[in-house]
Amino acid sequence: MKNLVSIPGKLQYRLTGWRHSAVVRFLLFVLLALVFYLTMFHQVVPQTYDITLNSIAEKDILATRAIKNNAATEQAREEAAQRVQPVYTIVPLRNELVVGAIFEKLQQINSDTDVSQTDKVSIYKTVIPTLIQDHLDRQLMNYMNSGQYSDQLFTEMNKSFREQQYRIPEEAFYKIPRLSAEDLTAMEPVAKEIVSKLMNDQILDAQAARVKVPELVNASTLTKSLTRELVQELVRAALTPNKFYDQKGTEEARAHARDNVKEIYINKNEVLVSKGEKITEEVYNRLAELELLKDDTSSWPNIGLLLFVILCCLVLFMYVRQSTLPVKHNNVQLLMLILIIILTLGFMKVFSMAQSLDFPFIGYLAPTAMGAILITILLNAQLAFISSVLFSVIASVVFNSDQLFPFDFKYGLLTLTCSFAAIFSIQRASRRSSILRAGFMVSLFGLVLVASLLMLDDDITQKDALFAASFVVGGGLLTAVLVIGLLPFFEMAFGILSPLKLVELSNPNHPLLRKLLTETPGTYHHSVMVGNLSEAAAEAIGADGLLCRVGAYYHDIGKTKRPSYFIENQTNIENPHDKIDPALSKSIIVAHARDGVEMLKEYNIPKPIRDIAEQHHGTTLLQYFYHKAKKQAEEKGEKPPEESEYRYPGPNAQTKETAIVGIADCVEAAVRSLRNPTVEQIDTMVRKIIKSRLDDGQYNECDLTIKELDQIAKTLNEALLGIFHSRIEYPTEMPSQKADSARKNTDKTDEVKP
Repeated sequence: MKNLVSIPGKLQYRLTGWRHSAVVRFLLFVLLALVFYLTMFHQVVPQTYDITLNSIAEKDILATRAIKNNAATEQAREEAAQRVQPVYTIVPLRNELVVGAIFEKLQQINSDTDVSQTDKVSIYKTVIPTLIQDHLDRQLMNYMNSGQYSDQLFTEMNKSFREQQYRIPEEAFYKIPRLSAEDLTAMEPVAKEIVSKLMNDQILDAQAARVKVPELVNASTLTKSLTRELVQELVRAALTPNKFYDQKGTEEARAHARDNVKEIYINKNEVLVSKGEKITEEVYNRLAELELLKDDTSSWPNIGLLLFVILCCLVLFMYVRQSTLPVKHNNVQLLMLILIIILTLGFMKVFSMAQSLDFPFIGYLAPTAMGAILITILLNAQLAFISSVLFSVIASVVFNSDQLFPFDFKYGLLTLTCSFAAIFSIQRASRRSSILRAGFMVSLFGLVLVASLLMLDDDITQKDALFAASFVVGGGLLTAVLVIGLLPFFEMAFGILSPLKLVELSNPNHPLLRKLLTETPGTYHHSVMVGNLSEAAAEAIGADGLLCRVGAYYHDIGKTKRPSYFIENQTNIENPHDKIDPALSKSIIVAHARDGVEMLKEYNIPKPIRDIAEQHHGTTLLQYFYHKAKKQAEEKGEKPPEESEYRYPGPNAQTKETAIVGIADCVEAAVRSLRNPTVEQIDTMVRKIIKSRLDDGQYNECDLTIKELDQIAKTLNEALLGIFHSRIEYPTEMPSQKADSARKNTDKTDEVKP
């Protein structure tokens, strides 16, 4: 039977114990790792296909990452090399020198009377070609010794000289001996001038240059037909090519053209194989290179991704473990954090799927800073910074479109920049409009970053730049819209009181606060004073001052049901407690906490504020009514009541904020009951109240320390000194008398005005 009775208790423990369960915590991190893995899986681990050589593709196969298209690259390089024109080298040749040597030889032989006409003809047939060839050989030798030209070029020069050598007609040799010394003297400068002039041009084909010779000779000073005829022949013989095909230079130019051709890639998500296409050897090898074949599947990408995911989760786990945030022990907050991360990664995944070659920058539209803003508002700014780093790393993988490396730094850097900008602009947000301002900051900082990246890219077009800028601006606005839409969901689902929600609840136009003001103006004024005191005390010890202020506004809302039974609302009326039984008075006073919680539930006020209304009195004793009941029992000769009958039902304060509101509530009422309070009276009163509650065990269930209680006392003294400064006077009676008077006032206030 005993075991049966304990079953409901065990069940309740299991239902509520998950909030702090280490097993649940471990499972939540496993869930987070699984989400990370699935988000990046398709970007890192390619899908495989059961394909054989020469089979027919049953569906389109897309590239999972950018891959080199070697065949297309090689074809483009060959085409670029073919477009390169042959390279020719100009070799400066002084052929006018050989003209001088020829005429010198002609003068010598023609003037020799001992040589017959027939012998002279024979000599000219041999000497003139030899002089020309020797001259060319000497020039080639000089260039070879200088190392200025390549061996291939000298080979090409010799070949051109042989192929384009001019053969003087036979009859010209018979006419040369008939030239006189005067004729030779007149012919020599004309021949030299024409050869020099023509050799200054680029001559690839010597025959084309030789065609110009008759015109130039006819324009010279020569008058005899014989001299003009023989000058033409000698000049033609002296003309040679000076522009030669440079094989080495051509090969180098073509090699340079090949090298300048960029690698051609098959982009990510580009069709590798169309449905119905035959799997050729080239296509099969390409699929194998991308590890898309089941037989060639490697497990390394899976292992690498798994290790990467574990590392990301470990970073978040270690930060949470070393922090002092509630999420360290509260699985509800951890669940909310993971849900925010899942939503953010989900939006990233959706926009990454929308990326295409036509819209390569659509990833800039993704609301990657949404998670950072939600975590900052609902949890903690430092946690948002760590989460932003994880978001940026994952974004660089998810949005990686055409890089060989798994990360695209542009998207990671953009996510990190936008998230940090959002965190800095939303940290001290007090209105919903602050979220919209954060969205504008996301757009601004993202736009500056993207503009800098576009300026560094020479290949970007004006159209792409416009799209990128538009997407970034739209991403910031979309982030703000999503945060505004999702924030109420998280506040309601997880009972989170964000600063924005607290500011909204502090609005005097809230129905409950208007009710408090119109029906119980004294309680309203008291609540405002308690809010000021508790906020100052909370901020002094690092607690949530805004929660204390707003909680104080609502902590006595239950008094609106019976306002005249509380001393602050008894203006010019008789105290009704003087005419009723102390047990009934106790019931009325104690009921205001329970009534307040019910009213707050009716208006869907978040639980932390309801807890303040329920717990701000803890289990304190209503001393005035207890002693009154005890005195009446003694007078009637009855058994005196138990103290437990005149205590608040509790529970005791569970948080620092609830305890601080309780202290400020009691202190404000006690000090207000004093007439012309002095500094010593205020200090004594504050420390007495704190000590009595400490001795009564009211702080046993919250984590307030003695040092923090001392700091709270100092802060309340300073705040009360500022409030009552106009009424403070130096004491005119002994401190002990003042203390007795204050003690009486405090006791009475605690009883009538809890």
